[in-house]
Amino acid sequence: MNNSNIDIDIMKPGFGENVLQKVRETNSPQFFEVSINEKALLEILHKERKLNRQEKIVLEHVIVKKKYFFRFVKRTFDIVSSLIGIACSLIPMLIIAIFIKLNSKGPIIFKQERLGLNGKPFTVYKFRSMYFDSEKNGAQWAEQNDPRVTKVGRFLRKTRLDELPQFFNIFLGNMSFIGPRPERKIFYDIFEEYIVGFNQRLKVKPGLTGWAQVNGGYDLLPEEKIIYDLEYIKKQSFLMEIKCIIKTFKVLFTHNGAR
Repeated sequence: MNNSNIDIDIMKPGFGENVLQKVRETNSPQFFEVSINEKALLEILHKERKLNRQEKIVLEHVIVKKKYFFRFVKRTFDIVSSLIGIACSLIPMLIIAIFIKLNSKGPIIFKQERLGLNGKPFTVYKFRSMYFDSEKNGAQWAEQNDPRVTKVGRFLRKTRLDELPQFFNIFLGNMSFIGPRPERKIFYDIFEEYIVGFNQRLKVKPGLTGWAQVNGGYDLLPEEKIIYDLEYIKKQSFLMEIKCIIKTFKVLFTHNGAR
């Protein structure tokens, strides 16, 4: 299988919309490599929602600015908000735990290794929303109306209450209140094969909520999620954080992007 590198003008309006067609016309092998930014990728996805996994998209390199005051305020907010969250949700979490135990066999808390800042592994905590041993045949991406989800789990996922234990992850510093959602290494490896630069999400702490989550969440494909994640990483600011928090509350009431 041949590999070609194509230089393109990522600033040219409308180029991303036709880039796949242009490259395919001049590149007969099934595999090609083209460097673009997230705006050009968005234009491609307007034409073809899902990338052909025999084709490789290389995202531009993103440099994270050293905003020390922003990071200090963000971490302070994380500590305070997580402590408030833990205190306010203790009784609801106890009630949820009882329902989970009565509904199906297995542990109440689901623990799984995810990748955090700079690719450092950590254990993420969630209320178990699937049947025990739901991945005995290997890792699987959550689907719409996933049969592995329990009755209680379906409600927890719809309302995002399954994420409440992650207040502890935020307090411990593994996660932030806002950032790209944490993923497993196996999925990073898969996505990186055809979206080179997907692992740039690891340049910031993963979050309980994120710009991709409030703009589609689980309904987004990986190649769509990275568009919003890179936008967040580039534009990290207090205004972006406020926008994300406001949209998070809207999502909680509308249940958009839940599975």
